Amino acid sequence: MRYSQHTIGIFYAVAAFLFWGLAPIYFMQVSSVNPLEVLIHRIIWSVVVLTLLLFVSKQFKLINPILKNKLQIKYLFLSSFLVSLNWLIFIYAVSVDKILEASLGYFINPLISIFLGYLFFSERISKNQLIAVSIAFVAVMIQLVTIGTLPLISLGLAFSFAFYGLVRKKVNVASMPGLFIETLLLLPFALGYLSYLIWTNSSALVGDDSYISFMLCLGGIVTVLPLLWFNAATLRLKLSTLGMLQYIGPSVAFVVAIVIYDEVLSSAKMLTFALIWFALMIFTYDIFRANSN
Repeated sequence: MRYSQHTIGIFYAVAAFLFWGLAPIYFMQVSSVNPLEVLIHRIIWSVVVLTLLLFVSKQFKLINPILKNKLQIKYLFLSSFLVSLNWLIFIYAVSVDKILEASLGYFINPLISIFLGYLFFSERISKNQLIAVSIAFVAVMIQLVTIGTLPLISLGLAFSFAFYGLVRKKVNVASMPGLFIETLLLLPFALGYLSYLIWTNSSALVGDDSYISFMLCLGGIVTVLPLLWFNAATLRLKLSTLGMLQYIGPSVAFVVAIVIYDEVLSSAKMLTFALIWFALMIFTYDIFRANSN
């Protein structure tokens, strides 16, 4: 059976968002490490993993044309900054036991993605999709009101990742080579900071806890796999479709926060959760109905 590019994009997106929804479990394992050090290990080991993947898949030949394209490099430099900012905020959120606030950020993110799709790519949404977005907006507003203060973690995650998706769609380069260049652009900063930590005997990588060292090295795989799937999805889907599918990630993270880490679930948060899933059901139904016609 041959699948359409749209269907393949759906598969990639679902895989990425399920993975990200479960990601807090990994980052809890390294929550004792300074968030900035966790970030630099994500960058360093991502370069290692991507180098191996490019070699095995024989895609190194795709790197040179991108490096020669000044406009694409400018876009990738911007996307590398946005994704590293997103990583740092998320790592910090998990380390201070604010997984629910992080999940709220990814609930808000699709609304921004849909707006950016309309603004930059003239994407249109159907009546049913508009209803779904409206329900999701109401759900987010309920959650925002219950927090009582400006959720900086949520807003930082939402805007950084929405604009990252926009830039990656705009630059339109293959998923793996693009991600390799992004991490390669960040590598000098990461290596410089790691050298400083080792020089001052403050790096968790060379500490006495071998489990922490192993988990930090695992950061490359944890980082690369879902991003490759996400970037592959952005090339095949409208930002509006991608935006609604993103609700899978925070919904899973929401459950992880409550069931595994015992974060408090109020009635208002439960209402938000239910409304988000209802909106996702409407949007998903509309997508599959349109594809079947």
